[in-house]
Amino acid sequence: MTSVPSLASNVQQRLATALSAALPEAGSADPLLRRSDRADFQANGILALAKRLKGNPRELAGQVVAALDTESDGLLREVEVSGPGFLNITVSDAAIVDTLAARAADDRLGVPYATDPGTTVIDWAQPNVAKEMHVGHLRSAVIGAAMVKIMEFAGEKVISRHHIGDWGTQFGMLIQYLEEHPHELDHGRDGESSGEEAMSNLDRLYKAARAVFDSDEEFKTRARDRVVALQAGDPATLALWQRFVDESKIYFHSVFDKLDMEIADEDIVGESGYNDMLAETCRLLEESGVAVRSEGALCVFFDDIKGPDGEPTPLIVRKSNGGYGYAATDLSAIRNRVGELDARTLLYVVDVRQSMHFKMVFETARRAGWLNDEVKAVQLAFGTVLGADGKPFKTREGKTVKLVDLLDEAVDRATAVVGEKAGKVGLSPEEIAENGRYVGIGAIKYADLSTSAVRDYKFDLDQMVSLNGDTSVYLQYAYARIRSILRKAGDARPVPHPELTLHPAERALALHVDQFGEVVAEVAETYEPHKLAAYLYQLASHLTTFYDKCQVLSADNPPELVENRLFLVDLTGRTLSLGMGLLGIRTPERL
Repeated sequence: MTSVPSLASNVQQRLATALSAALPEAGSADPLLRRSDRADFQANGILALAKRLKGNPRELAGQVVAALDTESDGLLREVEVSGPGFLNITVSDAAIVDTLAARAADDRLGVPYATDPGTTVIDWAQPNVAKEMHVGHLRSAVIGAAMVKIMEFAGEKVISRHHIGDWGTQFGMLIQYLEEHPHELDHGRDGESSGEEAMSNLDRLYKAARAVFDSDEEFKTRARDRVVALQAGDPATLALWQRFVDESKIYFHSVFDKLDMEIADEDIVGESGYNDMLAETCRLLEESGVAVRSEGALCVFFDDIKGPDGEPTPLIVRKSNGGYGYAATDLSAIRNRVGELDARTLLYVVDVRQSMHFKMVFETARRAGWLNDEVKAVQLAFGTVLGADGKPFKTREGKTVKLVDLLDEAVDRATAVVGEKAGKVGLSPEEIAENGRYVGIGAIKYADLSTSAVRDYKFDLDQMVSLNGDTSVYLQYAYARIRSILRKAGDARPVPHPELTLHPAERALALHVDQFGEVVAEVAETYEPHKLAAYLYQLASHLTTFYDKCQVLSADNPPELVENRLFLVDLTGRTLSLGMGLLGIRTPERL
């Protein structure tokens, strides 16, 4: 009988503890444990330890093996010394089941809380007022929402910030156009409009105003004067601006609802939210010497950042005409997030093409003392969504793809896939529609999240909604199959039986389930959600192999074997559901 593991310990951690206890003089030496094809685990740390202790590594390995017999407390089945001092370690079946039983008793499934949690502000999903969201907005929303869920689950206090574009010249242009064409604001509308209708109207207005702005110099001058009035707080100008913002928010909420995401109004703090801080930000930078005047502009220079001509490329905080650029707003946001929100980490989910801008902004904030060893800023940079041709995703006419059109098509495709199998499980039309939405939106999210964020990826809906391969649909059907088995189990219940011998496919699945907490903790620390997606796909693959090799509800199986396999299936399902949920993907009970 093995000792009862703690909820925070998986098999690998228990094994590492046993190895350390087997050789006390090792101190804090890392046993370098990893999964192995030759056994369950391989320990490679003996070689480095022998070098430090000036001993023979194979002799030292032998000492460890001898000591493990008394220190492992039933954890081990077999330990073999290999090569110059590697240890090939096979753990006992009882240890595996006991460890999983402890995990199953915990709603968190063994995911540890962060050892030193703090406050993280995540800047994600940054649409623009009066402009329709397009495919380029997808990745910031999907990656950002997943990181919010993962980090909150790990125990971090997370504050979302949606830094929407709601300030600047385009609003002077729009407001001035409506001042001169007031009938245009509600043209073609009849009563209350949906979010998409409201944005379509705003988009039409923007294009009309832009055409006049580009062709009429006198209008351009009036529009720029209107920007001054906006910045000065002119009531009539602000009222129209606020209407643009309010109608855009209705649209934003409608799009995020399609994405099965929630964004709170209090988290939407756009460029305008920092307007009152811009002058002070510039004053502090100039007084501290971080920023200097150059040709009338307030700039920050960097030794390692130069343009094609070899001349320094500065970060322009205030333009020569007195206007403020993105840098002033971003630096003011840092001041607010650190000073007012008490953030220790600022995480920006932003396109990799803005990496140079944020490198300069972060370095400027460090020089100013707003970032330091205790407060860090990180860009979670993401690549571009590509079409099948490997170029940025566009329509056949070369236009940017509207995000709502993309989401609607994914749901339509997925609903057709769900509908083909609906008869076998007796889904109603309403269930087909609901599951089609979950599968379609999940397919888009998973395709994004299963790719390392910094890499580009090809958008291929046919592949995304496929039942085969590395797709969310494959994972969702794996979960639905688990739920079907548990419904058919009758009186049999999931009960662990450590005394039973496990089939190799059971062992492989069980040991993979056991790694869940470690994977989630790593993803929360490194901001790499693709590692959780990869883990879940491997989990579903192990489950498929298990199904092929091990019958669960066979009448030929002894009751305790049925119970033990149901226990493993149930825990795998809970792990799949929790893991997918952390990625923002639903797992329907029936598909």
